[in-house]
Amino acid sequence: MNILEIIEKKRDKKELNKKEIEFFINGYTKGEVTDYQAAALIMAIYINGMTPEETTNLTISMSQSGDVLDLSKFGKNVVDKHSTGGVGDKVSIVLLPIIASLGIPVAKMSGRGLGHTGGTADKLESIPGYKTDINMDNFIKSVENIGISMITQTMNLAPADKKIYALRDTISCVESIPLIASSIMSKKIASGANKLVLDVTVGNGAFMKDIEHANELSKTMIEIGKLAGIETVCVLTDMNEPLGYAIGNALEIKEAVQALKGDIPKDLKEVVLECGSYMIKLAGMGNNIEENKNRMLENIRNGKAYKKFLEMVQNQSGDITYIENIDKLEKAKMILPVYANKDGIIEEINAEEIGKLACKIGAGRVRKEDIIDKAVGIVLNKKVGDIIKREDILGYIHINKKELVEDAKQQLIDIVKISEKTLPLDRKCNIIAIHY
Repeated sequence: MNILEIIEKKRDKKELNKKEIEFFINGYTKGEVTDYQAAALIMAIYINGMTPEETTNLTISMSQSGDVLDLSKFGKNVVDKHSTGGVGDKVSIVLLPIIASLGIPVAKMSGRGLGHTGGTADKLESIPGYKTDINMDNFIKSVENIGISMITQTMNLAPADKKIYALRDTISCVESIPLIASSIMSKKIASGANKLVLDVTVGNGAFMKDIEHANELSKTMIEIGKLAGIETVCVLTDMNEPLGYAIGNALEIKEAVQALKGDIPKDLKEVVLECGSYMIKLAGMGNNIEENKNRMLENIRNGKAYKKFLEMVQNQSGDITYIENIDKLEKAKMILPVYANKDGIIEEINAEEIGKLACKIGAGRVRKEDIIDKAVGIVLNKKVGDIIKREDILGYIHINKKELVEDAKQQLIDIVKISEKTLPLDRKCNIIAIHY
């Protein structure tokens, strides 16, 4: 067996077997298969697609290319949650303390932000002292002792995926359902869960821009899950406007803390409750989705979810006084209101454009090595469907660079589209579909 034969086979639209896929993944991970050879095979996969069995074998091979976390000590139902990314997405920060407060272990490894989408690990690091890079022993001990830990990926999980993902970006092969699905699922398998809830975001601020491709991706990941022995639920959620009101690291922590205390925006609440209710079901803690939602709401009302978040922050060396008094969190030098220039209805707030604006003023990374300014970002004052009057505040720009102020203000005015309709638009539901 050699890599040229494997490339030729896929080029000619033939199905690769498990051993051929393993040969490629092992060889590329070790550097025995060159970048240009891997690029040729990835391009052939991009053009010709993969069967469900091929996609599953690719996923499992990538998941086994590095470390695999063993979470079996937490029981037979170990549930994880993952989002395909978006703008203002602080779902994990709100959801997972609620889940842990219900007695379901939460061992969460989260990513960092890149481009217009934010990363959970970056947001948590807005809390002074909070450590996201604790070692695996302490990670496991934290889950054993308090039921929850949220860290960044410190293990060498699915290194083959990292190499292939970077390669795909350089050869314009990102938008391939088998490659996207195997990338997501390989990391989740390596992370040790055997049950998985995926928040598949759909819209201009998401990786999947339309429902058709999101449905296809969801069904592919569910099929991989079945073949790999991981029960998977996909919740399709709207990402055409930012989730909640805050976009930016410390700003999203503030909104998440307020949500855990009961002041939660409607769209964020819908996503948190839907994803959480299926996590509870997969954990074997309740089959009735509406009852599960009510249990989550009760633990917000009685303060148990907020208390669990405090416990996690303190356990990971974070200063809880910044949670008990969120006004202490780092603030931008300038917090500037942006005003509407006409009367009407908010018709669109393009999530991708808002995310790019937040990134431009320092809240995100264009390159992996960029330094994030945790204090800056945007806090919207309106949502799509709201009535607005001329000179009403559209939102606030939190910014540290004076030279960017005027351009940022004008961009926000341009992004928030106001129609001249006189009646408020119906509020849409943020849950598009459920697949399992």
